[in-house]
Amino acid sequence: MLAKRIIPCLDVAGGRVVKGVKFVDHVDAGDPVAQAAYYDEQGADELVFYDITASREHRDIMLDIVRQVAEQVFIPFTVGGGIRTVEDIRQILQAGADKVSINTAAILNPDLVNEGAERFGSQCIVVAIDAKRVDAEAPPEELRWVLHTHGGLTPTDRDALAWLREAEQRGAGEFVLNSIDADGTKMGYDLELNRRVAEKSSVPIVASGGAGTVEHMYQVLTEGQADAALAASIFHFRETGIPQVKAALAARGVPIRL
Repeated sequence: MLAKRIIPCLDVAGGRVVKGVKFVDHVDAGDPVAQAAYYDEQGADELVFYDITASREHRDIMLDIVRQVAEQVFIPFTVGGGIRTVEDIRQILQAGADKVSINTAAILNPDLVNEGAERFGSQCIVVAIDAKRVDAEAPPEELRWVLHTHGGLTPTDRDALAWLREAEQRGAGEFVLNSIDADGTKMGYDLELNRRVAEKSSVPIVASGGAGTVEHMYQVLTEGQADAALAASIFHFRETGIPQVKAALAARGVPIRL
């Protein structure tokens, strides 16, 4: 069995790491370059960097900060935000990223997934999904999730699971499932969303949104069948450390890199 991954996420706005609740009300969480170096030292399996305002501000990603972060880490590094073209993907990879994460642009132009996979390989094309439950009170068998774009703030009428199936067929090599309902709440991941996708997809799943405790990570990596757990608040504000999380998961039988 492949080892499960623990991945800190740097949401960056205005050159600073920020953290909000359900994609709004952001508070400062430090310098992205310093945070990246810290997570590399802590033993993170990978690092994710999102320029969270690039898409809605219709601007390019901050390549200078991407380069500075890339110089600090020696682990796989994924970058997303404001990516609209194959040329954008090329520039981000040249700046030091190992993978690129596309969200809004992929929904508006699905061919970008095909083109990126054909040009650079599926292994570096990550499709991120900002999904919100249509009816939070519905029984599990009736649950639906709709896609949101532009940093999770613009709803669409598209079914999130249908888009995931299409993106996989187009060549996506990994999915990041961002639960808008759970984001920043520290109340746990959307287990049903992750499980539903994992059961129907052969592509690795990174669970995102809701991490508040080690128990939440254990649940999403086991019950939720995710391949990786992404977290922000509990790491940024030093509520716990990556070595402690990994040791606790390993003690409960989760295959993890120590």
